[in-house]
Amino acid sequence: MNTSGEHDISRRGILVGSAATVAVTAVPAAQAQGVSAPAPALASVKLEVNGVRRTLSLDTRTTLLDALREHLHLTGSKKGCDHGQCGACTVLVDGVRINSCLTLAVMHDGDKVTTIEGLGTPDKLHPMQAAFVAHDGYQCGYCTPGQICSAVAVLDEIKAGIPSHASVSLTERPTASATEMRERMSGNICRCGAYSNIVDAMTDVAETRA
Repeated sequence: MNTSGEHDISRRGILVGSAATVAVTAVPAAQAQGVSAPAPALASVKLEVNGVRRTLSLDTRTTLLDALREHLHLTGSKKGCDHGQCGACTVLVDGVRINSCLTLAVMHDGDKVTTIEGLGTPDKLHPMQAAFVAHDGYQCGYCTPGQICSAVAVLDEIKAGIPSHASVSLTERPTASATEMRERMSGNICRCGAYSNIVDAMTDVAETRA
């Protein structure tokens, strides 16, 4: 029982008071002093995305991934680690695979960008998409768009004779062996562990091309 000189401080009261204190201290100094923050620098960026020319007015700090997802509403490319370590954001730029979370949209003015939406449609799947379905190359599906874009580029790299760390020789043309493809796909992480099925899907497409 409280005495007449004591205050009844509830747990809820402490939490509310703490939250208010944090909110006040989190206010930027410039705002607290009545100074408005400078407007972000905008740039006009022209991209050819999945065969369609698009012009965007973007904050110069916008990544290519955010431009695709937030401005063009192409949400197939996923934001996983946002540090270029998982490959879920992989897209093709002028036919070359890149991690779209690590590059700014303004750096690709005039480039041709292909996302998972541009490879095929539900009615007309890209051969790699069809192979992933046939070989169950996915489980949760979160990394699948990046996996498929990367897989398409990997076979193009091998066809072009571009060597990798697993290539037997720097002068001989690489082959679409399981070891070669696994090495080249190592930047795309599948937390569900569907790696063997992904390689099977890629092998199927490689053999069809051959």
